[in-house]
Amino acid sequence: MRLRAVIFDVDGTLVDSQADILAAMVMAFQAEGLSPPTRDAVLGIVGLSLDVALPILAPDSDHEACTRMVQGYKDAYVEVRREKGAKVSSPLYSGAREALDRLQKHDDVLLGVATGKSRRGLDKLIEAYELEGVFLTRQVADDHPSKPNPSMLFQAMRDLGLEANDTVMIGDTSFDMEMARAAGVHFIGVAWGYHDVARLADADVIIDDFAQLDAALETVWSNSHV
Repeated sequence: MRLRAVIFDVDGTLVDSQADILAAMVMAFQAEGLSPPTRDAVLGIVGLSLDVALPILAPDSDHEACTRMVQGYKDAYVEVRREKGAKVSSPLYSGAREALDRLQKHDDVLLGVATGKSRRGLDKLIEAYELEGVFLTRQVADDHPSKPNPSMLFQAMRDLGLEANDTVMIGDTSFDMEMARAAGVHFIGVAWGYHDVARLADADVIIDDFAQLDAALETVWSNSHV
């Protein structure tokens, strides 16, 4: 039996957390007396680690201010999630849970996560949706350089004992795509996330709905070299 790995991004791919991301970013900027960035600007950096994203959003702020905004964002995000609950603050996209359940039934498919979220944030999400045991490798921003550095995918493959040709990354941003390409793994883009589909032009396949995922994976696997 040939094992395969399917590694998911989280924000913009499995869950729609944009409302909380935007709210937390506004609070972080306001705490520094700064005008918040636009919605498009914020969603454009989703997937990057905060220490990389904040200097992009606040190019005129010094390192100390950006460091404060990173912590301010984290604190605000935790508060928003506490007030709403994870299921309200970060709802699963339609068909996401069903897709995970289908894939988990395949003995030859190993699931994982590679996300710009913190470990605390990912753990809270997994707890809320009772996904413990679903993802056999969890790669988070705490332990790696920011996407698109391929470190997360290299570690995921080491955890699972698989090679790049047997690994697929699924994500919604150009950062996910560039990370996959840097790691030499396949990439399936999703059209419902935070980056315009035009930015995913180098994907192996782009899907418009989770119902298309199984067929997309078959297409990728069938095109793989033995």
